[in-house]
Amino acid sequence: MDIAGLFTLKGRTALVTGGSRGIGRMIAAGFLAAGARVYVTGRKARACEAAAAELGPGCLPLPADIATVEGCEYLARTLAGSESGLDILVNNAGAAWGAEFDDFPEHGWDKVMDINVKSPFFLTQQLLPLLLSAARRDGGPAKVINIASVDGQRVSPWETYSYQASKAALIHLTRRMAARLAPEGIHVTALAPGAFGTDMNQAARDHADKVSAAIPAGRIGRPEDIAAAAVYLASRAGDYVVGSTLTVDGGLVHASFGPGIDGEG
Repeated sequence: MDIAGLFTLKGRTALVTGGSRGIGRMIAAGFLAAGARVYVTGRKARACEAAAAELGPGCLPLPADIATVEGCEYLARTLAGSESGLDILVNNAGAAWGAEFDDFPEHGWDKVMDINVKSPFFLTQQLLPLLLSAARRDGGPAKVINIASVDGQRVSPWETYSYQASKAALIHLTRRMAARLAPEGIHVTALAPGAFGTDMNQAARDHADKVSAAIPAGRIGRPEDIAAAAVYLASRAGDYVVGSTLTVDGGLVHASFGPGIDGEG
């Protein structure tokens, strides 16, 4: 059994939305190390260009705003001008909004839902021809990996109502998309990251020791933790994983003691 061959991404092309920073950048770096050519996209052209330059050869900037269907169409059309197929799509771009229940604004709800739920669906829809082309050319499946969150798997104490709802929706959307696309050779899965030190998760970034105290593994996530999980799903090693959400959180969701039935613990 060729274990190294199972995990290589050599010869594959990937697109990572929100790839200029945070978890998207961690995943992009992992894909590059595994041999893929990687496009990183985001709203800010300079950020994409800087990230691509820092990540090195094989990383290409492709700036676009995918908060609207028109933006998704533009990105797909632009990529199709350079590539005949797309082996891996990572729907990572996301937004969050925090406000107290009584004051939570409609635009904070709509912005998060548009980016976190609507965009992964419509971008995948628009990229379907490239994904199908990649699936047919080498006989293996193309991959779509949606980046969810542990906040879609359990209730967080933060008042980020639209964010938590959006990530729960994305986990279910992953299953529905997988059921539709698997017969066509496109396998859809999701990752649910826990505490990683990013601009979106400033608590983990700025107070790692405090956050780590609640995590069974005793630490926050490292870049290689999420990169390795993404490489697994994207490579031949993960070909038989379809519709599942892989939780990468040091045990927070599935290995933590919750409150007892009497409210203690």
